[in-house]
Order: sequence, then C-alpha cells, then structure tokens
Amino acid sequence: MKEKFAVHIDPNEPVYVISVVSRIVHMPAWTLRILDREGIIKPKRKGKKTRFYCLKDIEVLEYVHYLMEEKGINIQGIKFILHSKQEV
Repeated sequence: MKEKFAVHIDPNEPVYVISVVSRIVHMPAWTLRILDREGIIKPKRKGKKTRFYCLKDIEVLEYVHYLMEEKGINIQGIKFILHSKQEV
C-alpha cells in the first residue's frame, strides 16, 4: 500500500510564477505587473523579470481583486486601504 505524503508549503515561500497566480486570483498578468509596479504587492524576483509569489501574496491579491471588482476601488484607494490595515 502506498503512503500518502502531505506537502507543506510555507506561506512565505515564494514558489508561484505569475501565470499560475493569474489563474488563481482571476486577474490578468498585466494587472499583476501593474500592482507590483505600484507597490501594492512585491513578489520576490529571480533575475530582473521572473516574479515568484507566496501564499500570503496570493491572499492579498484575492483581497485586492475583491476591492477592484466588487467595490470598484482604484489603485490609489487600494494602496490607502492596505496601508491602513498594516497600521492596525
């Protein structure tokens, strides 16, 4: 009988590339690049171009997606909200 192995990924370990994250959070890659450029999310980099996201980044992006799509908040508003949440 085969043993099942549970895979544990540290929530801070950057292992997801932009194409995978794009599918997970239902946002186009170009939007993720803009959010990176605007400082809303800062994925780790390998070289100059390859971005790697961690689970915590994905959680933030899911919240950002909600704010953009459901609440109609723009990037400046999202920056304000995220900054305010960090101060609490």
